[in-house]
Amino acid sequence: MARLVWILVLIGFLGALIGLVDARPRRILMDTDVDTDDFFGLFYLLKQNRMEFNLEAITIDANGWTDVGHAVNHIYDILFMMDRDDILVGVGGEGAILPDGAIHADVGGYLPIIDQGLSTTGSCRYRQAIPVGLRGRLDINTNYGLRKGFLPQGGKKYSPLQQPTVQQVMINAISAGPITLFLMGPHTNFAIFLMNNPHLKKNVEHIYVMGGGVRPNCRKNANSSEPEHCGNCGNLFPDYSNPYAEFNIFQDPFSAYMVLHSGIPVTLIPLDATNTIPVNENFYMAFEQTQNTYEAQYCFQSLKMAHDTWFGNQFHKDYFMWDSFMVGVAISIMRNSHNHNGENEFAVMEYMNITVVTSNKPYGISDGSNPFFNGHGKPKFILQKNGVHSGHVQTGMRDPFCLVENEKGRCEDGYTKEVMGSEAVRVAVATEAKPNQDIGSSLDREFYKSFLDVINRPEQSGRFNISMQFPYYTEVIYKPNFRRRSLGKPVVFDMDMSAGDFLALFYLLKSPVELIDLKGILVSSTGWANAATIDVVYDVLHMMGRDDIPVGLGDVFAIGQAEPTFLAIGDCKYINAIPHGSGGLLDSDTLYGFSRLLPRSPRRYTAENSVKFGAPRDTDRPELRQPLALDVWKSILESLDPGSKITILTNGPLTNLAHIILSENSSSAIRDIYIVGGHVGHDNEKGNLFTVPSNEYAEFNMFLDPLAAEVVLNSELNITLIPLGIQRRISSFHELLERLQVADKTPEASFARRLISRLWSLQQKHYKYHHLDMFLGEVLGAVILVGNHPYLNQTFQFKPLKILANGEISKDGQIIIDEKQGRLVRVLESLNPIAFYDCFANVLSDKRQSAVIGSFDEQKRLWRTLPNRTASDHW
Repeated sequence: MARLVWILVLIGFLGALIGLVDARPRRILMDTDVDTDDFFGLFYLLKQNRMEFNLEAITIDANGWTDVGHAVNHIYDILFMMDRDDILVGVGGEGAILPDGAIHADVGGYLPIIDQGLSTTGSCRYRQAIPVGLRGRLDINTNYGLRKGFLPQGGKKYSPLQQPTVQQVMINAISAGPITLFLMGPHTNFAIFLMNNPHLKKNVEHIYVMGGGVRPNCRKNANSSEPEHCGNCGNLFPDYSNPYAEFNIFQDPFSAYMVLHSGIPVTLIPLDATNTIPVNENFYMAFEQTQNTYEAQYCFQSLKMAHDTWFGNQFHKDYFMWDSFMVGVAISIMRNSHNHNGENEFAVMEYMNITVVTSNKPYGISDGSNPFFNGHGKPKFILQKNGVHSGHVQTGMRDPFCLVENEKGRCEDGYTKEVMGSEAVRVAVATEAKPNQDIGSSLDREFYKSFLDVINRPEQSGRFNISMQFPYYTEVIYKPNFRRRSLGKPVVFDMDMSAGDFLALFYLLKSPVELIDLKGILVSSTGWANAATIDVVYDVLHMMGRDDIPVGLGDVFAIGQAEPTFLAIGDCKYINAIPHGSGGLLDSDTLYGFSRLLPRSPRRYTAENSVKFGAPRDTDRPELRQPLALDVWKSILESLDPGSKITILTNGPLTNLAHIILSENSSSAIRDIYIVGGHVGHDNEKGNLFTVPSNEYAEFNMFLDPLAAEVVLNSELNITLIPLGIQRRISSFHELLERLQVADKTPEASFARRLISRLWSLQQKHYKYHHLDMFLGEVLGAVILVGNHPYLNQTFQFKPLKILANGEISKDGQIIIDEKQGRLVRVLESLNPIAFYDCFANVLSDKRQSAVIGSFDEQKRLWRTLPNRTASDHW
């Protein structure tokens, strides 16, 4: 009897232990490219009971629909609003994949694995399919301009060399125990993790993927005697080269293959299913009428901007609940996991045998398209020479191999294809969305009802948006009062938003208005920052009380790089010289982690949102649309006094300037052009194009758009060139910091000192930052243009210059002296470096024309205090 009692007690104890294990929350890691539908899914997950589903980490894939600097701060703002700052966020990494296929421990997912190398520079063979500007990465980076106008801002932000990397976060989260992965973008991050940490994959219980298209999207005809009409499996646009691929898989097919073939159970929610759950009119209207939480408001406002800027009138047919539907299906399956058959509330499931196509037949033929095999004695990653990865790999959207005249394209890269044999993997696949069980509801899909219910629950709701974060929040426009001052020469500043450009902007804003009248700023996104970084320009202007200065957004492609038949996409022949990670776009987009220290301007990028400017319909406030560079230029011309002419300072690629010169009646309105850039070599002194070793003598600004440089240098305008050689003579961090240290501490001088200190510190700490001193030289153009320092002792010489722009990477952007065909250009030859450092420090420390509001912290203090004034004119 005693033995029986002990057995019963032991059984009860074990049962209790099993119950405790079952009661533990399901740990989840989300890998996302932070597209709009991704953060819909993120909110849906964050609203779940944490005792049941706990999101422990987020990793950002930088190889999809957003640029990583903007994406990481967007995620931090969402988590702050939702009171989930405990969630780790991983970004990028600076490891490498060696030519022999060996993988360093911390490789960043900036490029598909096939294009990964020793740095974060590389081609855009797959990412080329994603529009760069309107309706693409620009809109997603800013969430159509809503992100900074709605989300609160907490204390977390990207910081160089301090940000946890993707691989660190994945290793920590997965090694801690059983975990489920949600893959909501390209699979680069997790594929690299698997290749480097195969011993940890046992901890990954399941992978849920939104991506792929397995079967054609078929539509039954009304007449049953007629065959079904079937569309493409994929959703690339345009699809003339590859009608089979879906964006998330297409961005890195080999990574998707590695994940699918990893042996970890995979559930796929492809286009087959999401195409059956569009954001239809009934759901849209129901959502509009039900916004009871901040997260619901943010999601609907985002959806509305997507609706109002969508192509034509097809939004309700073409916009689907992609990633949010995947999260809903995954949560439901996990909740019903005791059934072990994929049962869930929202999607019909079917097991299929599929693989991911990574190359095109014939296999084993070397045609220069496949970096896994071409140029290697042994293929990378021990791949088979005649295997499924050894064929032609699509090189771009206009790859001739893929194009078939009068037929749909033949390339299948990224196709999640049903197959038989050794390449087949048995996968649970969602085939369609389940109908609403309430047949009387206007919402005809079960998930529509669940999404609106979950996103509007009061439990675990967002605490506040930016306007409710502070008791006295208000958006103030600061404009100067120059009515009693005689204004100097009209100036337009053209910048590519590098760190040096922001230092130059501070200098221009601080220079006496009696010397220069800064009429406008043109932003180029063909250089060191992405287009969405225009918001940082707005914040600097707000800080300095110059909300009156218009900012125009330039083209997102260098001349000749846009796809002629579909201008939203294009090649990256020149811009790929800019690193994606440390020291490159990631840092420039966040101003090396300092952008969030600036006060938030009420002005910000806003997507095309009115019929007048090309949108199919008007949003609530069409006047907020972001002006383009030529819009601003034309408005400045119209505001000039008779006989006045404009001086232009350009600190980046010459894309905007070339378009101005080519536009009607513009050249006659230009007095002088100051160009910071170009390299006129002396004694074989090299250029600074360190990411293109074959091109030894070019300078970045000329290389990034050589055809634009050719237009400008061939014009008849008065040009002063501040070349690389002279910039290098004033590129001492120590000298500049020493003077700023003893100067008066205006907010702008303090900010500049902190930025320059960080650049110097990073240069000393990490080889990825070896080039940062080049940005100090970019200030020189502003100093020379203002020209009010008696001790600069600058000298100039006219030289016959010619730019090389023949399409050869090894020569494009080089400037040569050509006595016969060259055009005479005024070139800065020498100056007094000590006087330059003194001049910069003295101007920034001058109390006149100083910052109106010094920082975001100061702004927060104002918003917490009962206001005793309003601001319009301040000088």
